[in-house]
Amino acid sequence: MFVFFKTIAYNFVMKINSNNPLFTVLLACTLLLTVSSCSSIVSSAANKMAGNLSYTILNSDDPKTVADGAPAYLLLMDSFLVDSPDNANLLESGAVLYGAYASIFVSEPTRAKRMSSKALNYAEQALCLSDKQLCQVRQLNFNEFSTYATRINKKNMQSWYILGTTWAGWIKANSGSMTAIAELPKVTLIMQQIITIDDTWQNGQAQLYLGILNTLLPPALGGKPELGQKHFKRAIEITKGHDLSAKVFYAEKYARLIFNQELHDKLLQEVIAADPYSENLTLMNILAQKKAQELLASSQDYF
Repeated sequence: MFVFFKTIAYNFVMKINSNNPLFTVLLACTLLLTVSSCSSIVSSAANKMAGNLSYTILNSDDPKTVADGAPAYLLLMDSFLVDSPDNANLLESGAVLYGAYASIFVSEPTRAKRMSSKALNYAEQALCLSDKQLCQVRQLNFNEFSTYATRINKKNMQSWYILGTTWAGWIKANSGSMTAIAELPKVTLIMQQIITIDDTWQNGQAQLYLGILNTLLPPALGGKPELGQKHFKRAIEITKGHDLSAKVFYAEKYARLIFNQELHDKLLQEVIAADPYSENLTLMNILAQKKAQELLASSQDYF
């Protein structure tokens, strides 16, 4: 899912480049992790690096460079967590980066499952650090889970949101398992609780997730396409149309589900004609335009 990378942008705010003194410190400390005086610097600097990296990734106009370079940073994030395993910020950064990379750039099923599992484990650990009663929240039945989900508030919403997004990515990677699919209602509940508190959360990303989740199945099998359409429209409204992936999902998940070729082609043509450059959306918009071209090319065959 394109949507995973966009969550990184709202967790952190700084830029990184090879001329940044912070980057030099990070590289030096990585080589000297056994030196205790350097360990504290790594923990602090790593948090900043995650935010800097997110900005660079999201504003890149070259998906191949991101795909080629991201694995090195995933390993670096793992190394920081060896030294600071109880750093919630690092755990959440690792969860988002692993989840995004697995969802967007990994096509080999076994590898996608492995990486999405690591992302979800990091997210669970981060939530557990915020509230020890939530350490086994995924294992609860739906009624018990619902009780805990009512605890979502502005203070802990970020941790719950990251759990929800990485959980959705894990379900996607394990879509052949009915046990995994059965966990979707819990993810839906998380997103519903979030938009109840703030319906513009993460620049409309929770709305986009709910649009997708409600259009996974046709109405006869329990899908709710009209509700999904409502969430897609709201996501587009929140970003004033700058988030091109919202229109791509709207076309792919809703228009195709109800066999509305006119809406499908109109949305995709708008995406292809749009300017993809927008702060924190550039990479995802370029990927969305590529997907729009593929969907439009197959439109006649599909409908």
